[in-house]
Amino acid sequence: MIFEPTALDGAVLVRLDRHVDERGFFARTWCAREFAAAGLPAELTQCSVSWNAERHTLRGLHWQAAPHGEGKLVRCTRGAIHDVVVDLRPSSSTYLAHVAVRLDEDNRDALFIPPGLAHGFLTLVDGTEVSYQMDAAHVPEAARGARWDDPAFALRWPAPPAVISERDRSYPDFVAEAAAARSAS
Repeated sequence: MIFEPTALDGAVLVRLDRHVDERGFFARTWCAREFAAAGLPAELTQCSVSWNAERHTLRGLHWQAAPHGEGKLVRCTRGAIHDVVVDLRPSSSTYLAHVAVRLDEDNRDALFIPPGLAHGFLTLVDGTEVSYQMDAAHVPEAARGARWDDPAFALRWPAPPAVISERDRSYPDFVAEAAAARSAS
């Protein structure tokens, strides 16, 4: 695997190191030893899949609140997505900055997203499938979200969503949520 840091601290693009021959190619997609050597979590706790019937389905932006943050490795196994992560760690030098990458069935790249970053994606074709590998268990009470069009992030999506859940559509402004969380603590 080839580990390429992104502009967000801890978010890493994981590219395949393909071994090609007349049959096609072979590549490792996960190795605890290689992840540890790259400074990434070397333990997986959960794996999930998201199947999306229609092009321009939007999921996100989601994260888990501390102390239940989860790192995740996201890969598009069928179709294509515009994948976005936003740094929500107030102490980070890239706070509120974002990175967007294309993950698809052809490039087979993955994006490692550390705890404290929000994640979302927009499908680019019908019948898109996304695989998640997480280093912590999902805790429903810790689930948080921000709107895909929240002005705090100034995200540029390749198209407006055609399919989006009511939950994802109705999150409050992140700035208001962050201020409320600070005043409650």
